[in-house]
Amino acid sequence: MTRRRNVIFGIALAASATLALAGCAGGTDGGDDTVPESGGVDYGLVSEGTLTMCSDIPYAPFEFEDPSAETGYTGFDVDLLAAIAEKLDLTLAVQDVSFEALTSGTVLLTGDCDLGASAMTITDERKANLDFSEPYYDSLQSLLVRADSGIESIDDLAGKTVGVQQGTTGETYTSENAPDDTEIIRYPSDGELWPAMQAGQIDAILQDQPVNIEHERADETYTIVEEYNTDEQYGFAFAKGEKAELIDAVNTALQELRDDGTYQEIYDTYFAAN
Repeated sequence: MTRRRNVIFGIALAASATLALAGCAGGTDGGDDTVPESGGVDYGLVSEGTLTMCSDIPYAPFEFEDPSAETGYTGFDVDLLAAIAEKLDLTLAVQDVSFEALTSGTVLLTGDCDLGASAMTITDERKANLDFSEPYYDSLQSLLVRADSGIESIDDLAGKTVGVQQGTTGETYTSENAPDDTEIIRYPSDGELWPAMQAGQIDAILQDQPVNIEHERADETYTIVEEYNTDEQYGFAFAKGEKAELIDAVNTALQELRDDGTYQEIYDTYFAAN
C-alpha cells in the first residue's frame, strides 16, 4: 500500500508541474493562461490576435476606402501592414482617425489602436510624442496647380492661395518657403483639400508627391509643376515608451518583407509607374 500511494503521489506532482509550466506559457498579466494568437508573444494589443492600425483616410495611394477589401480599406500603407500582420500571425483592422490625433499620439495613448500608419514623416518634433518603426518609404513634396494657371514654381504663389494639410510637413515647407504674401489655407485632410482645389477655392496644393500624382492622374486639368527633395521618410508610429516588443516585431517583419521581395511587389503596385 505504501508503494502504491507513493506512485500516485508522484504522478500527481508531475501533473501539477505540467500545469504550472503551461500556465507560464500564457499571458503576462498573471490572470490569463491563454496563449496569444501571435505565436505566443504578448504585444499588448488592443484586441487579441489583431493588429489595429489607425490612419487618416483618404490619402491615396497610401490609404483609401475599398469595400471589396477585408478591412474596408486598401493602399500602400494598408497592404504593407497587412503583410506585416500576416508575418506576426495576426489579422489587420483599420480605424479612420484625424491626422492630428495621430501625430499628437492621442489615439495611441488612449489604446484606440496599436500603431499609426498614415504616410507619416519621421521628425524630431513628432519623436517627442511618438516612437517610430524603421523607415518604410522615402517621400518628396510637390506643388499641384491648374495646368492653365501660369504658376510654374512656389515663387509664383505670391498673392495667391495654396492649400495644405494641417499638421503635415507640407504645411511646414510651405510656411518656410512660399512668398510672404501667399495665403496659406489649412485643411484637416486631403479629403477636403482636393475638392477645394477642384472648386477653385485655392490656386495650388503643396503636399506629398505621391498624393498629388494621384490627383494629376485623375484629372488632366491639373499638373505638378515642382518637386521638393525634403529628405523625408515615413514610419509607423507607436505610443511613446509603451510598445518596444511590437516595434521590434514590426521592424523584423518589415525587413523580412524586403528580403523576400514582398515589399517590392507591394511598392510596385502603387508607385512603379511614378
